[in-house]
Amino acid sequence: MKKIIIVVITLFATATFIAGQTIEDSSRRTIGYISSSGTVEDSSRRTIGYISSSGTVEDSSRRTIGYLTKNGTVENSSRSTLGYINSNGTVENSSRSTLGYVNSNGTVEDSSRRTIGYATNVDPRHAALFFFFFFRR
Repeated sequence: MKKIIIVVITLFATATFIAGQTIEDSSRRTIGYISSSGTVEDSSRRTIGYISSSGTVEDSSRRTIGYLTKNGTVENSSRSTLGYINSNGTVENSSRSTLGYVNSNGTVEDSSRRTIGYATNVDPRHAALFFFFFFRR
């Protein structure tokens, strides 16, 4: 009985991860995934990076490419400020000009409030980091 319960929980957790934690572009095409553990994958499920709970952002080779500090500052690997992610979901560049927004409903918008993507069941700060470091348009 315990083995069945473990298998069911594992299958449910896997299905939730696959279906639930997605990053989509404005056309609702999946462009990536971010697991609750911080693994970042592209649309083909190849690992392209990691976001640690401490805020370190790494590429697929585990080289540090950036940081998210506790106060919301986004820094590159040299610790130069790239921008800020505020608790209200506003994303700003280093000059404090608004780059966009990550709304509580998962919609990602540019500075003109045009939808550029969606983050479903993803920590809004991680979603913003995905667009900062991994999304190439």
